[in-house]
Amino acid sequence: MSQAELTTLGKSCEFFNGKAHEKSINENGKYIVVNSKFISSEGKSFKRTNEQMFPLYKGDIVMVMSDVPNGKALAKCFIIDKDDTYSLNQRICCIRSKEFDTKYLYYQLNRNEHFLAFNNGENQTNLRKDDILDCPLIKPSIEEQRRLVLELDQAYLKIDTAIINIESNLKNAKSIFDDYLSSLFNNKDYHWEQKKLKDVAEYFNGLTYSPKDVSSNGTIVLRSSNIQNDKLDFEDIVRVNTKIKEKIFVQEGDILMCSRNGSKHLVGKTAPISNLHEKMTFGTFMMIIRSEYNPFLLWFFKTEGFKKQISQGEYNMINQITRYMLDDVTVILPDIEKQTEIVSSLNALNERVLRLSSIYSNKIELLNELKSGILKRAFENELIEAE
Repeated sequence: MSQAELTTLGKSCEFFNGKAHEKSINENGKYIVVNSKFISSEGKSFKRTNEQMFPLYKGDIVMVMSDVPNGKALAKCFIIDKDDTYSLNQRICCIRSKEFDTKYLYYQLNRNEHFLAFNNGENQTNLRKDDILDCPLIKPSIEEQRRLVLELDQAYLKIDTAIINIESNLKNAKSIFDDYLSSLFNNKDYHWEQKKLKDVAEYFNGLTYSPKDVSSNGTIVLRSSNIQNDKLDFEDIVRVNTKIKEKIFVQEGDILMCSRNGSKHLVGKTAPISNLHEKMTFGTFMMIIRSEYNPFLLWFFKTEGFKKQISQGEYNMINQITRYMLDDVTVILPDIEKQTEIVSSLNALNERVLRLSSIYSNKIELLNELKSGILKRAFENELIEAE
């Protein structure tokens, strides 16, 4: 192994700031705007422009310079894969170097601890040019850099393959449960009674309020952000002081449903109201379903059959659920005893899926930690050599 050299980004690399593209966004534009979301999504989410304000070239490394407190995007990097395709946005920097193998430099810079140390956990982090130029780097020979990249790539490939297999197992477990759930509500051999939802349930639109109604000691208003993993979550709450009709105070056993949202995948999400510790209402983009059959209906609302009914088969296109749409929904209902049996069975199966999900998620987390550990040890060895 040849002697490695200690250097800094400023001494061994070129640094460039991006340009503001907000006024030139065009969904049909020729160029992809490289912004924080583009980098954090590994290039899957992007905006376009026809103005290439800062051209990027194959082999450029781009890095996020600004993020929210404890954000996961700060200092995240991406290697540009082709010419004449991208334009660099503001608060993203471009790094070029003739002294480093591109992948080796990427491995050193991506979420480097030097950059993460500027996050205080309370305020937005904005990396300054000087902060970035001061980042310490280890520079062995190009041959040594390429050898290390090959070793890291091989190790990462094995770990990534294991992660893909785990994610596939988790997806299969969820798919089996979803198929079973749908089959229950689609099986015509049961001869269950068909009824319109409006005949077996009440549903109410939520509270309309203004910013001036918001108060730290008012009534909790449940919103779409309060539905997490099919359960109520109170991490992000809003309280209001305003007149509220009695019927839109939520009750034990109600079903909270997201009826409108800018993110279409959230429309139709539900959570049961349980263990109320104080009076609560719900926002205008939400609905409450109230019925003696709610434990059974809660599962029905998760089926593909329900989604198709409210969307005429085009569920991905729906952006709201109205009372009139629910009026047209047909639900099949067994007797109460059978409903109780089915709900109990579904709850038990769902708990098993959730346990599997937790196990698989922990395995993925451990594998990602292993990736970080391998990378850290690799550069620690290089640092020892340099010293």
